[in-house]
Amino acid sequence: MSKEQYLKIIEREIHNVNKIIDAKIIKGLDYKSEALTHKQLLHKIRQHKRKGPWGNFLNSLNRFPQFSKI
Repeated sequence: MSKEQYLKIIEREIHNVNKIIDAKIIKGLDYKSEALTHKQLLHKIRQHKRKGPWGNFLNSLNRFPQFSKI
């Protein structure tokens, strides 16, 4: 799977999660778990779009659990 295909799948999943969040807001329900999923998906997109020496450094830090949220 190429990087572009992976990012497209993540973006499609974000779109689906946004639909669920919108429906829950309209119904007045709690959407905390969907918001967390949305945040994690955005993190994955940002992680794959990093460039330059600092981006490479941050991506290498993601291999360690204590730095995985950077």
